Amino acid sequence: MTNEQEERDPKQFRDYSMNLKSNRLASFQDWPFDANCNCTPEKMAEAGFYHCPTEQEPDLVRCYMCYKELDGWEPHDEPREEHKSHSSGCAFLSVKKSETDLTIEEYFRLEGQRQQNRLMKIVQAKCKEFRSQAEKTRDEMEQLA
Repeated sequence: MTNEQEERDPKQFRDYSMNLKSNRLASFQDWPFDANCNCTPEKMAEAGFYHCPTEQEPDLVRCYMCYKELDGWEPHDEPREEHKSHSSGCAFLSVKKSETDLTIEEYFRLEGQRQQNRLMKIVQAKCKEFRSQAEKTRDEMEQLA
């Protein structure tokens, strides 16, 4: 991705770069939990998560693979177990190797799955947007009758 593409859509570039653990770990600069908790930045990144906080959800994280978002973390939560319980089918969870030990074939298989998940998330959002707009238009048409 070029710098021009990154400037146009920094969120997409950020999502794209989170396949590396070091990038996921770097996203936890403002993580609200300290080292005495189970949900440390290191464990969060190892579980596939990166930090994407909002004003309302300062502990919001997203899996780079399945795009599952979780918030409401408690100090005793185990990131990998929470990931499994909320997204058991995530391809990242089935990988038993570190990212540096993946073969090219394994990496591209995972990347293909990730892109499929990303597209499904986009399609679901567009469908939701369409249904909302259709309902609004239906209500407006009923007001005309």
